[in-house]
Amino acid sequence: MSKPKLYVLDTGTMKMDKNFMIAMHNPASIDNPNPPSEFIEFPVYAVLIDHPEGKILFDTGCNPEGMGKNGRWPEGLQKLFPSFQDESCYLINRLEQLNTRPEDIKYVVASHLHLDHAGCLELFTNATIIVHDTELSNTMKQYALTKDMGAYVWADVNAWIKNDLRWKIVKPHEDELKLAEGIKILNFGPGHAWGLLGLHVELPGEGGIILASDAVYSSENYGPPVKLPGIIYDSLGYLNAVEKIKKYSERTNSQVWFGHDSEQFRKFIKSTEGFYE
Repeated sequence: MSKPKLYVLDTGTMKMDKNFMIAMHNPASIDNPNPPSEFIEFPVYAVLIDHPEGKILFDTGCNPEGMGKNGRWPEGLQKLFPSFQDESCYLINRLEQLNTRPEDIKYVVASHLHLDHAGCLELFTNATIIVHDTELSNTMKQYALTKDMGAYVWADVNAWIKNDLRWKIVKPHEDELKLAEGIKILNFGPGHAWGLLGLHVELPGEGGIILASDAVYSSENYGPPVKLPGIIYDSLGYLNAVEKIKKYSERTNSQVWFGHDSEQFRKFIKSTEGFYE
């Protein structure tokens, strides 16, 4: 039986105020009453696991049609969180470079449904889309109530509905779920968003990898001490999720891959260079 291969798909970058990543990282004081804001650039990526039991995709990056005058993203979002990707970075092209079509994907694990993680979900009409129950129900409620959905994009959700995606939900009480041999879905619960999922991947050579997504933006958030992000739904939930990841990482002797850590991402083997096995 063939061994699983894990590919890191570089889907471009975004920029935002650093306070969104590390809340209050440079507070004003009597000595420094107007500290400068910092507009930082960070990676956006997806992970493809070519597994003997079927191909698994973790996250889908931003929609290539998000930016621009007639872009999907509201103007305010485009200005606060601009996205940058050349055509080679489009998810569909990254997959094509690996001779993979959207219809070849068996499972898409959506860590959560923010614009930079669920932007291309609509492509995967053959797949089972796995998402946290609370995340999906709240996103759909927002969709029904308002066009301005914050970090969720109305036009993305509209495309999911039009394309009749097949959803599978992970309930709040479901802690770990086996997806395939050596692959587990980890339920991080609420924190950065309404409900987050991660993956634990056990590779014969590389060992254990926890795909944490935005349960932990970066090593600076991970600490010690743990630092909250500025974009947060449940701060106590966030701290619980980080604690859970730390314990799981120690118990399984696994590396933790953060959602948007530029330094860590630079060191990854990208899908254009090779894979992890």
